[in-house]
Amino acid sequence: MATWGEPDPAAELEKLAAELRARGHRAHLVTPAGKRPYLYAVNPGVPSENVAYEAGWYRRPWADRIAPATDVAAAADKITCVLRGVEPTA
Repeated sequence: MATWGEPDPAAELEKLAAELRARGHRAHLVTPAGKRPYLYAVNPGVPSENVAYEAGWYRRPWADRIAPATDVAAAADKITCVLRGVEPTA
């Protein structure tokens, strides 16, 4: 749940889900009761990726920053590398 003046995490994650879907991946928002929402992204046959939104950043569950939420394409690039089973470039 967002506080006043902060973006809604679910809405931010839906933006990223849309970008990943446009790239041919499956992605859906998971909203566990009493917990933060997260994005589940998968490409069959390779690792899946769980992504959270916090304080303006897309993050992995262990709090590793993926990319700022203002750069959905960069986040999708990095996640796409994981979903394709390749190392991301710097």
